[in-house]
Amino acid sequence: MESEQKKKNPTKPLQLNPNWAQLQLQLKSNGFNKSSKFKKDLLAETNNNSILGKRKERPDAESDDSKLNPLIPNNDDCSLTDVVAMDCEMVGVGQGNKSALGRVTLVNKWGNVIYDEFVRPVEHVVDFRTKISGIRPRDLRKAKDFRVVQKKVAELIDGRILVGHALHNDLKVLLLTHQKKDLRDTSEYQPFLKENRRKSLQHLAAEFLGVEIQNGEHCPIQDSRAAMLLYMRNSKQWEKSVKDQIRRELKQKKRKPKKKPRENNALNLNHASAAS
Repeated sequence: MESEQKKKNPTKPLQLNPNWAQLQLQLKSNGFNKSSKFKKDLLAETNNNSILGKRKERPDAESDDSKLNPLIPNNDDCSLTDVVAMDCEMVGVGQGNKSALGRVTLVNKWGNVIYDEFVRPVEHVVDFRTKISGIRPRDLRKAKDFRVVQKKVAELIDGRILVGHALHNDLKVLLLTHQKKDLRDTSEYQPFLKENRRKSLQHLAAEFLGVEIQNGEHCPIQDSRAAMLLYMRNSKQWEKSVKDQIRRELKQKKRKPKKKPRENNALNLNHASAAS
């Protein structure tokens, strides 16, 4: 008898969501079918208010938090642009007080890495300066030869605007030069100075970008991105100031009177004394 009753009166499925019964009644009373847009909207609203809906929102919230960091590129374009930023990390050679290139990184105007290599210096490394450089002995075991890296960097920056912080230090360890008119150094840009005193890249990133960098070991990718972002956010005014400076220098050169060579003056005096 019990088995026959169970067949006649099957048990109802358990309600997983307390809103589900109310949802079904609303759908039936309004005459909507399964493909109804209204039904889909109600389902979405119900799920969003449920516990499962809240769990689904967590990854989105985390991704939103990651977007708050302006140093994270907003695309994956790794092409070589007309503006590149560079940062180098140094190691100690000789007696340890002489700097040599240990790692070099270049990013394009979007902050995507276009070159990042550990470098094996010509001289023997006596101090890896790990606390600042982040470089360890294992990093240089299979590192590229200095001359190979130097040649590649020279090719990448040739004819392009080079952005960085205290670029003279980076170019010095690379044994390279770059045209002054194409240098954009965040340590020398007038609006970034305080009473004509230079600020560290860490200070500039915190003040103008609202991000913390260089807390512990330095990351050349992060540092070059910070320098590039500082430039990109001020590029219009920065480029205008560079053009104005070039114009002033050209005007000064034209105004300067041509000095007569001293040798010619000496010859003229000798001729005059001989004639007398």
